[in-house]
Amino acid sequence: MCGITGWVSFERDLRLERETIDAMTSSMMLRGPDAGGTWLGRHVGLGHRRLAVIDLAGGVQPMVAEGPHGRVVIVYSGEVYNFLELRRELESRRHRFTTSSDTEVVLRAYLEWGAQSTERLNGMFAFAIWDEGTSQLTLVRDRLGIKPLYYFPTPDGMVFGSEPKAILANRAALRAVDADGLAELFPEIRTPGRSPWKGMHEVQPGTSVIVGRGGMTTHAYWRLPVKEHTDDRATTVERVRDLMADTVGRQLVADVPQCVLLSGGLDSSAVAGLASAHLASAGETLRTFSVDFVGHADNFKPSKIHLTQDTPFARQVAEHVGTAHSNIVLDLDEITDPDVRRSVVAARDMPGLGQLDASLYQLFKAIRQESTVALSGESADELFGGYPWFHDEAACRADTFPWLAWRSSSQKSPSPLTFILRPDVLTHIDIRARTAAQYSSAVAQIEHVDGASDIARRMRVVNHLALTRMVRTWLDRKDRVSMAVGLEVRVPYCDHRLVEYVYNVPWPLKTFDGREKSLLRHATQHVLPPSVVQRRKSGYPATVDPRYRTALQQQAKDILTEEQHSVFDIVSVDWLRTAAQYDVNSLPDNFLEGIGIVLDLYHWIDIYRPTLSLP
Repeated sequence: MCGITGWVSFERDLRLERETIDAMTSSMMLRGPDAGGTWLGRHVGLGHRRLAVIDLAGGVQPMVAEGPHGRVVIVYSGEVYNFLELRRELESRRHRFTTSSDTEVVLRAYLEWGAQSTERLNGMFAFAIWDEGTSQLTLVRDRLGIKPLYYFPTPDGMVFGSEPKAILANRAALRAVDADGLAELFPEIRTPGRSPWKGMHEVQPGTSVIVGRGGMTTHAYWRLPVKEHTDDRATTVERVRDLMADTVGRQLVADVPQCVLLSGGLDSSAVAGLASAHLASAGETLRTFSVDFVGHADNFKPSKIHLTQDTPFARQVAEHVGTAHSNIVLDLDEITDPDVRRSVVAARDMPGLGQLDASLYQLFKAIRQESTVALSGESADELFGGYPWFHDEAACRADTFPWLAWRSSSQKSPSPLTFILRPDVLTHIDIRARTAAQYSSAVAQIEHVDGASDIARRMRVVNHLALTRMVRTWLDRKDRVSMAVGLEVRVPYCDHRLVEYVYNVPWPLKTFDGREKSLLRHATQHVLPPSVVQRRKSGYPATVDPRYRTALQQQAKDILTEEQHSVFDIVSVDWLRTAAQYDVNSLPDNFLEGIGIVLDLYHWIDIYRPTLSLP
């Protein structure tokens, strides 16, 4: 796992721009703490920061190979899990390798198959290849968008990077944010392919972007395939079981210590059970980690999102499958520390999810002391239908994103964006209109099986929205927060073979036992304790310490002493003053969420100093 960046300019000599390329590369030091390197050609400069995971000595980048018409250079981030099979095939085609890394496999696959090589890769990746023979740079992102990749077109080329901060380190990029960009700061109205920064774009999942002297072209090499599912229940369960076992086994290949993030829920427990069985066959013991909070057991009260505590279930799984388990217990100071919030905002390049990000950051930081690679249960809910709104008919049939409809009906409280923003800003970004436009655009892209019933079509829409819209928010969060501490997190549920298969399973078969995630439950129950097989979904844990609200209110009061701060060009100072003085015992949850968004905005503006250009 690494950070990549680069600059293509057909009207200047970039061999004279080492200082700029070095600055772009250094901006992602946290993504690649082990090594860094740059490569300069006349019209291209490439930079790489490395987190060494496979072939620690040999996988140095940028990596260069001789092609039939000149040098080919790659900077690469991620992991290709079928690289050993591809290597054997390439060796049979007379390719000779000088390293054991998957990076060289990707590079030589390009030499052999060109742009079509991407379709052969199984993994999570973002890479750039400069081909001297064609004078073209090709950017590629994995199918689900697990690894981030951004670009900024210029009049004579392009600047790109794993994160916006790398692009912003180049003087060619603007630090301007207009009304469209401001809307992209908030997850419920983000537009695929856009970024908050004017002129900066995100490479779409399953897409390649090519820039040459003639301009830029974009090619989608993958999308969710639509097929009629003909397997019966037993065959479907067996197929999911086989795919899960194969995927987890592939993702346990590493030359560094690895572990599993274990919450005690079905998703992560299934991964832990399969991983433990795989490693046990080689005489190894799996490490697992979970997160908890000081005093959580005493203060916990069940809610619609958090039905049960994680810790007891995580321990039961660890005992059942035989892992070496650690429960990371965080105190209040660790998740309310403004420096931690600032670090997370800097990692994400935008406002995040408050304490959910802070606790994840501290968990990853603790894990990194013992492991470099972790497997996660991320994205199982989107794939198998685990969220509550999948099972709420009104939410599924609403003429908007089902998670927004479910939140509105179940929590009966408006989004914080409707009251934390200044009225004029709220008018400019027009949340309702943007959300409606995004929903219509998303639904228009969905294909259906001929003759599908109304319910089948509706549930395909819901599943597609989850896998192409919601999942991106969580994958981005996972990548940015983990890479901020140099931890590589792998996501077995995003294996494209598993996604393609399960996506086409009819909804009644996905819920055949009357519960959420029936397929996953039955496919992996052989490695799970009965308590987890029967456990209902519970959301990512959050502290319930009553002092948390007080701490956030105090931080709101602190920034209110800076009424000339640019955050108040966006945020309603009157609302924040009211929220800061609210009785802490009756402070509404959406007010608490709103304070967290404001604090994130405050730090984001402090770090990036954007030029806000609103009408």
